[in-house]
Amino acid sequence: MKTKQLFAVGMAALMLMGCGSSAGRIRFGAAGLGGMYQVFGDAFAKLAEEGEGTDPIEVRTTAGSAANIRLLSEDYVQMAIAQADMAEDAYAGTGVFADGESYANFSAVAGLYTEACQVAVRADSEIASIEDLQGKTVSIGEEESGTEQNARQILEAYGLGDRLVEMKYFTYTEAADALQKGEIDAMFCTAGVQTTVLEELTRQCEIRFLNVDGEGAGRLLSAYPAYETYVIPADTYSGQTEEVSTVGVRALLLASDKLSAKTVKQITGLLFGNSQKLQYALPLDLVLDESSSTDGISIPFHPGAADYYKECGIDVTTKEGNK
Repeated sequence: MKTKQLFAVGMAALMLMGCGSSAGRIRFGAAGLGGMYQVFGDAFAKLAEEGEGTDPIEVRTTAGSAANIRLLSEDYVQMAIAQADMAEDAYAGTGVFADGESYANFSAVAGLYTEACQVAVRADSEIASIEDLQGKTVSIGEEESGTEQNARQILEAYGLGDRLVEMKYFTYTEAADALQKGEIDAMFCTAGVQTTVLEELTRQCEIRFLNVDGEGAGRLLSAYPAYETYVIPADTYSGQTEEVSTVGVRALLLASDKLSAKTVKQITGLLFGNSQKLQYALPLDLVLDESSSTDGISIPFHPGAADYYKECGIDVTTKEGNK
């Protein structure tokens, strides 16, 4: 199966990068270059480097949410970011995780921000809606990424399946280059706004964003509770003069169950104790107060994170079922 092959390649790459020689270091699964996971991971690793009593963090490039969850479960990385819908699927054994294997050896640390499902086309394109993607060539993100799952679900909600859209598995940077050259008609990108690769793309060519709204969005929201409505404000990107109505999913900070409660408690404290520094480092609005970061998360929390929240007067559920 192609996803299995990709995961095997990803694990091999991590091992070649010194996976077995990182004692005392926390390997952090981000995603491809140009996305917000990588930006957040780099900023968070810098905080760990500057802090005292916190293990250093090594940020690793991965294929995205699903790959991060598999790598977490196999302890090839010890921390990662992933979309809430993908984490829920891993626990339930649904979606891309409906293969009979267990991928639930991880727990939540905090909700970070809402990721917008962004669909970009060239400004000179005649494509005006999701429905207009029928018969077009579209990048749906890397295989094993949250973007791929979101793209497929959005297209299906509008009645567009594999036979009606030519789907390409491109990284964000590959997709942006192909869109600029006219080699594809549209690209999906699920990431926190302002997404670096999309802003850089505006310097190469004028782009527009398609709305994910109307009846199609309604069907999507009814079928998948992890989605929420989301508005990208006007002027988020250069040349974007109108707001964009779309949907979004939450980005979660996750930790391997093999990480000690003491380590994860320190990491959780590092996260909230430096929320302003992180906000300065990222172009999106982080949700970094303890109450909001724990609200609405359906998967269990790591015991170390739970210990931190308990000291803040917040009860969360762990795998042991305690609050």
